[in-house]
Amino acid sequence: MRGVRIARAAAVVALAVAALSGCSADTGPRPVVYVTTNILGDVASALAGDDLEVVTLMPPGADPHSFEISARQVAGMRDAELVVANGLGLEEGLLHHVDTAEADGVPVFVAGDHVDVIEYDEGPAPDPHFWTDPAQMARVVEELGVELAALAGDGEVDVRARADAYLQSLRELEDRMATELGAIPREHRALVTNHHVFGYLARRFDVRILGAVIPGGTTLAAPSASDLQELVDAIDEAGVTTIFAESSQPDRLVQVLADEADRDVVVAELISESLAPPGDPGDTYLDMMRVNTDRLVDGLSP
Repeated sequence: MRGVRIARAAAVVALAVAALSGCSADTGPRPVVYVTTNILGDVASALAGDDLEVVTLMPPGADPHSFEISARQVAGMRDAELVVANGLGLEEGLLHHVDTAEADGVPVFVAGDHVDVIEYDEGPAPDPHFWTDPAQMARVVEELGVELAALAGDGEVDVRARADAYLQSLRELEDRMATELGAIPREHRALVTNHHVFGYLARRFDVRILGAVIPGGTTLAAPSASDLQELVDAIDEAGVTTIFAESSQPDRLVQVLADEADRDVVVAELISESLAPPGDPGDTYLDMMRVNTDRLVDGLSP
């Protein structure tokens, strides 16, 4: 009798294993998508849900212009079903890896190919920071949703539904930003930062970019003494009381600029090129934009 019970138990276990194996064979591993920046990684993850595996290369708080990846990450990117990159010269330390993966036959989705690009005033170079305008991010989501849905197999409908929901969230964000930034008197909408990041926000919401401590579009540049003096003069002339430093960059130069300006100037932090650590304010793209809007309103309102 004991032998019969053992045999029956073994049969039950065998059937359970067979059933699980059958499920695994039907579903298979999820397609893997590698994303260069954590801002795009957050957006891609929101669209992908559980239907795709999204690997984000850039850690929270990193500088997208200079961060590097490991050999293991490089190998993984070359085996991915899709690589999602910002483009427009943002990922300066990663560009050759993206190019190599593409040369190996990995499809590459470049977000910058789908936005209405603006150029820096300092020279004919594209501004890669399109995400500061939710309308430009919406253009990316519309196209990225199509790419991810095509990879999702049976999850295609779900990915498309999540993309639609995310687009609605972006419309709500844009409306909120337009209302709150538009309530600031126009003469006070003058923005000084440590790095040129907010050109798209300025264009969309009628904010004047007074200047940036670091010239051009890369954090790898350095300001000259004359650059700083010109910015100090502009701050004095415009009566700016708050200048903004990005969370991904040390604010030492901005603090020096505040000290040089002969007035009481506050340095406030914005989360602009990298998401905050998980659990902190600004740890998703949508929350980052809400947090920045609140801080801009607080800093620019008279």
